[in-house]
Parts: sequence; structure tokens; C-alpha cells
Amino acid sequence: MNFPAPIQKGKLIKRYKRFLADIELDGKVITAHCANSGSMMGVKDEGSTVWVSPAINPNRKLKWDWQVIEVGEAKVCINTALPNKIVEEAILAGKVLELAGYETLRREVKYGKNSRIDILLEDSEKPQCYVEIKNVTLSRTNNLAEFPDSPTARGTKHLGELADMARAGHRAVMFYLVNRSDCENFKLADDIDPDYAAEFKRAATAGVEKIVYSSLIEESCITLEKSLKALI
Repeated sequence: MNFPAPIQKGKLIKRYKRFLADIELDGKVITAHCANSGSMMGVKDEGSTVWVSPAINPNRKLKWDWQVIEVGEAKVCINTALPNKIVEEAILAGKVLELAGYETLRREVKYGKNSRIDILLEDSEKPQCYVEIKNVTLSRTNNLAEFPDSPTARGTKHLGELADMARAGHRAVMFYLVNRSDCENFKLADDIDPDYAAEFKRAATAGVEKIVYSSLIEESCITLEKSLKALI
């Protein structure tokens, strides 16, 4: 997935009000849109180098989008609006072997209780495949990514709805995109959200699958890189 506009690098001053970030860019302070409603634990340290791109819509109030933060040597994509496109492109390119061989792919299809599935894969000879995607940015231990970074009632609801699809005879998949460059393993942060971890176990028992991949973050694009080990 190519970034929608050229990347520029600045210094994070602060992230606030969930969706705003003040950033020093070329000697000036700009306010960028932060498309991330989580706690952003460990990926919002003031003074860090961040990547921003100009908004495509010239009439938008916030003229910049915060895309990536550098954490030590690692690059971390904090923009939760990007993972669905990254995974979609990888599936269509045949790079996700676990999800290969379907005739069609649709995004944001209504299902469950007033929800929309991130990706629905369909084939005349297979059960429908419901794929929910989560952006993973948290890492508290070397080489280990974790999800979630804050309690997520919405994420817990999604697991329950995936479990319902699995019980109904469909294929249901929880896809964790580890959108940082320094992790080889993945686990659930059950100390942060025990309800989510418990719901994940119930969903797995119902037949919900898990898929974990890392991303390759470059200044021009983000692409799916490799499968990671899930310690779940």
C-alpha cells in the first residue's frame, strides 16, 4: 500500500484529545490528524521522530496525517485507517496463503449485530470467510508484540460476532497485523484487557482462526512482510 502523499519527517510535541498531534515540521508547529483511538502505549513519546503526509483533501481542516513513529530503531505505523488496505492488497496478490483461493473480496460488509466485517471472502465452492483486522503497535518486551493496548469493548464484540459466524458454518478469521518492524512473536495483553483475552478463548473454541503477520514499513509504502508466531 503506497502512502497517499509523500512522507515528511518531524518531531512529536504531544498527542492529545485522542485524534490530534502537535508536530514540529521544518521549524514550524503543525497539528496533524491522529487516526488512532487506542492508548498508543509506547508509541507517543514526546520528541520522537514521526512521519506525516499532507492530506489529500485540500479543504480539510487538518492538513496533515500522522502515519508512523520511530521507536528506537523500529518503525511503527500508528494509523489505524491503513491496515485494511494493506491486508486487502496482500490477499489479492496471493501473499496470504491462509486466505488464498477465493473468487471475490469485499470490504465493509454488514453482518452480526449492526457491524461491518473488514473483509469478506467468497467463493462458490467454499463457505464465506469473515476476516476482522486489528492494527498491533504495542510492544513491552523485546521482539514481542501485544494486543490490545487499552481495553476494547468493540474488539471484544467483534470476537463474539466472529464466533457466531463460525458456529453458523462460515469461516471466521481474526487477523492481527503487527505494524512495527521489531517483533517476531505475538500475544494477547491479557493484563490490559482480560475480557478480550477471555472472549478470544471462547471464539477460538467456536472455530475462529488467528492469523498474525508483520509489515514492512518504508517511506513510500507499507506492505505485508511475513507470518509471525502467535503465543496464544
